[in-house]
Amino acid sequence: MKGQHILLLTFIYFVFLVIIARITGKNDSNSDFFKAGKQSPWYVVAFGMIGASLSGVTFISVPGWVEASEFSYFQVCLGYIAGYMIVAFLLLPIYYKLNLTSIYEYLLKRFGSVSHKTGAFFFFISRLLGAAFRMYLMAIVLQQFVFEQWKIPFEVTVVLSILLIWVYTNKGGIKTIVWTDTLQTLFMLSAVILSIYMITNVLGWSFTEFLSSDELKQYSTIFKTESIMTKDHFLKSFFGGMFITICMTGLDQDMMQKNLSCKTLKDAQKNMFWFSLILTLVTFLFLLLGALLFIYAKRFDIALPLMDGTPKTDLLFPEIALNSGLGLTLASVFILGLIAAAYSSADSALTSLTTSFCIDILDLKNHSEIEKKRIRKKTHIGMSILLILVIIAFNQLLNSNVIDSLLTVAGYTYGPLLGLFAFGIFTNYKVKDQWVWIIALLSVLTVYGLGQIPAVYLGGYEIGYELLPLNGLLTFFGLVLIRKK
Repeated sequence: MKGQHILLLTFIYFVFLVIIARITGKNDSNSDFFKAGKQSPWYVVAFGMIGASLSGVTFISVPGWVEASEFSYFQVCLGYIAGYMIVAFLLLPIYYKLNLTSIYEYLLKRFGSVSHKTGAFFFFISRLLGAAFRMYLMAIVLQQFVFEQWKIPFEVTVVLSILLIWVYTNKGGIKTIVWTDTLQTLFMLSAVILSIYMITNVLGWSFTEFLSSDELKQYSTIFKTESIMTKDHFLKSFFGGMFITICMTGLDQDMMQKNLSCKTLKDAQKNMFWFSLILTLVTFLFLLLGALLFIYAKRFDIALPLMDGTPKTDLLFPEIALNSGLGLTLASVFILGLIAAAYSSADSALTSLTTSFCIDILDLKNHSEIEKKRIRKKTHIGMSILLILVIIAFNQLLNSNVIDSLLTVAGYTYGPLLGLFAFGIFTNYKVKDQWVWIIALLSVLTVYGLGQIPAVYLGGYEIGYELLPLNGLLTFFGLVLIRKK
């Protein structure tokens, strides 16, 4: 598939998004931007959240991870389901009862302004890095397979990608995103299903023959229970996944902003239930696709693509889809799926960063509606520029598989949020608010230090996703120490 074809597809896709944005963003009101006027149908939110949760990381990085980790990532996904139920029946009732625009306003009501700002700061860092991870993945694919041949710098690729997102989110905000995410989820699911169908067909298999093949059995081990010392042991993966979901969904303004746009709490809970089940099924499809890609690569002797001289498993899917002679249809499906996956997470991240910064940091509620709109638009531009800079930095720093890096970083940045909300929900204590940021920072630094200890010094024990609950626990006990008696 030629670069100009990819650009044409991107342009056509972008036109669809702009049309949706024009329809949904007519009012350009702050209420629509932040909460969609609380009129979003729950089933539309649920379907759209699938795309936002999966993102380009799942689309490319999960299949690329299969060679090294087999299907062990599904252990994490099972933990996700438990986490989503906790979000639905513990956290959402609190958010709806308090009628929050930003969920970190809870910390203001519960503890005070420093706690509020601390929570918002850690969300800001978490979501900024998370969105950058996701957009970075799409950018390197576009760079590797399109812009490199035209000698266009990576930095230009990133700027163009973010600019497109800014254009269609500038007015409608979350109201636009609820509907664009629905379109993007549809494209992404179509892409993974059609990719599996087409590749199995080339290999001479039906789908059922593929599922029963000996080749699949080489990759399909899900449960790792041999030794608790390993990073991917079931218990560590399950509970790590559960806490990742609680934090990256339930304590994350990006995901909760969509839920808070539903008409009622009951609608938001229905959204979470159906979303979790469908997401788990879809993730398993991505693991199957990953196995299929490596089977195909072995059969036809396709080497892992190189980036800066280093083999990159994340680039295997685009390499097979675009360069292995499987035809224009698969290439087109892949590109549309990738763009949809990347944009569905990045656009909502950009909007939630703008919302949190305006509500939590700038405290917009004391301004007039006209002033709110002016500040909101300036903030939206600022967040776009910041996202560009972080993605460019990643290009210089990131070496490992993207989803592994994403989940590792989440263990550091979401931990204080977990501790703060847990302390607020499960105790009646007030805290010495001015000390909260120190407790949060010390928890992160402590957990980071633990994460750097080589396994050989821990008797062979590999620290994995348990860093996140440990971080939350340290924050919780730190808050106990500064509680008001």
